[in-house]
Amino acid sequence: MRRLEQDTAPAYNPGAVGLPWWRRALAQGAGYFLPSTLFVAVPFLFAEGYSPLTWVLALLCAAAIIVFFLGTTLVAHWPETARWLWVLGLMASIGALGWVTDGGGRPLYFISFVTSATAVLLPWRQARVAVIALPLGVIAISFALNDMFGVVMGLLGMALGWGIGSGIDRARIEEALRTAEERTAVLAVAAERERIGRDLHDILGHSLTAIAVKADLAGRLVGRSDDAARAEIEALASIARQALADVRATASGMREVRLATEVAAARSVLEAAGVECRTPSALPVLDDARSEVLGYVVREAVTNVVRHAGASVCTITADEASVSVADDGHGMRADAGRTGLRGLGERVRAVGGALLVTSGGAASGAGTTVRAELPPAKGDR
Repeated sequence: MRRLEQDTAPAYNPGAVGLPWWRRALAQGAGYFLPSTLFVAVPFLFAEGYSPLTWVLALLCAAAIIVFFLGTTLVAHWPETARWLWVLGLMASIGALGWVTDGGGRPLYFISFVTSATAVLLPWRQARVAVIALPLGVIAISFALNDMFGVVMGLLGMALGWGIGSGIDRARIEEALRTAEERTAVLAVAAERERIGRDLHDILGHSLTAIAVKADLAGRLVGRSDDAARAEIEALASIARQALADVRATASGMREVRLATEVAAARSVLEAAGVECRTPSALPVLDDARSEVLGYVVREAVTNVVRHAGASVCTITADEASVSVADDGHGMRADAGRTGLRGLGERVRAVGGALLVTSGGAASGAGTTVRAELPPAKGDR
């Protein structure tokens, strides 16, 4: 498609492909050019003393001018070289009319035909040079001949050619911008879908893991400690309601995740799963953006500890530029592909940070450490 756009004329209209020739011509500007062809009759209105042969040759030249001029709307799909030859054919027809009428049909007066055809057939980077240079030549010759009408026609030809060419070029740029905006909108929708999917994974993965852990614990407590089982069931219901609220808020883009709340939630979930949780005695003061990103790191890493690690201890550390979640579990398999960690890495990289995941492997028992490092805050640089 790009190759086709480069090989066709500025006035080329893809929607005209396949139409009958006259409709294709109208779709590519013949309706605007047609009234101008009446100017070809001017030399004949003031003809004096033409011989029959001169009349015949002049009429043939005039017909050729009309064919070449209106034909510019039919050859827009031709290769660039062929379109150049078409413009030269128009100029030759105009010159022939002046020659057979012995100057009665002055070629200089037809400069508007040439500049208009040039503007619609040739690339604007080339056409604008011709649209300026050719009329300037006409103006200079007309001054030399003391022909003020020729000067006026030269100025008119320059104005018409520039108006047509710049208008087509502006329309092309606007179309390119519109296409780019549509493409950007599509990419924005895709990015938003990816964000929502990642957020839902983070929310539901964490919440459903907590629900599963507390449901198992409540099941073990039933018949042994009904009060404790009831407390776990109430906590389970609370987590489910919070998950529902988070999903609704995510859909509207209003959900807030913060490091402090995620550390508190992590402690509750890990203890319910029988994992000792070691957290900082105090957390750093962070702006909302950094606190949100580090909160997501804690949420996803703790979810993986509960689900996969088989750990007995989980340690969370945090400072102004990083957070780390380490466990003493059996580690990750080398071929393990964690969708959540991939999404988490994208989230951290989006703010200029880096996500580091280290593990001794499933056979080593060295555990796994998930660490996010953010660039320094603006006030700290």
